[in-house]
Amino acid sequence: MFEAVSTEVMRQSDAKTIREKIPSKELMRRAGQAIFNSADLKGPVAVVCGKGNNAGDGFVVASLLKDRGIECDIILLYEDSFSEDGRYFYGICLEKGIPVKPLGDLKGYGSIVDAIFGTGFKGEVKSPAKEAIQKINSSGAYVVSCDINSGLNGDTGEGDIFVRSDLTVSIGTFKYGHFLGRAKEAMKAKVNCDIGIEIVGEKRLFE
Repeated sequence: MFEAVSTEVMRQSDAKTIREKIPSKELMRRAGQAIFNSADLKGPVAVVCGKGNNAGDGFVVASLLKDRGIECDIILLYEDSFSEDGRYFYGICLEKGIPVKPLGDLKGYGSIVDAIFGTGFKGEVKSPAKEAIQKINSSGAYVVSCDINSGLNGDTGEGDIFVRSDLTVSIGTFKYGHFLGRAKEAMKAKVNCDIGIEIVGEKRLFE
């Protein structure tokens, strides 16, 4: 059995932890490190980054890949759509000379990191994320999703178009969307990583 929470409980728990215990940049660094440690990423790696903190996790992963001498590119879907912490880690990637490219053909990459949308995503997937998800799914690469597969609703697990991953690395605790709806179609395997977020709120059990 696995514990999971709603995206609202996760949001509140994250905010409380940042307010009382762990700075937000450190939490993002831990999240990216957890994803990097959990996945067997083979180069060259495409880190496909969307908006906000999910993209920030991707930037941390890219930075760690560079440190290990693993060839990687950042595929940036949106210009200037960073969270404050995401912008910080994006700047580190630029300082390290990691190539930043627009969306193109993703075939030829050994691994792809899906850092487009996080668990707060709701609604319809629109361009350019829609094209990115299609290209990820047809790439033939080993695919790792950060926190949840982009395109899935974090509470219901539903989505019309979504990344199909070999591994999904949940951060903090699993969310309902990791088990409901189309989650089984989307995720071949999933793992959760505790990065020090104190979960405050109702939990449900899933098999």
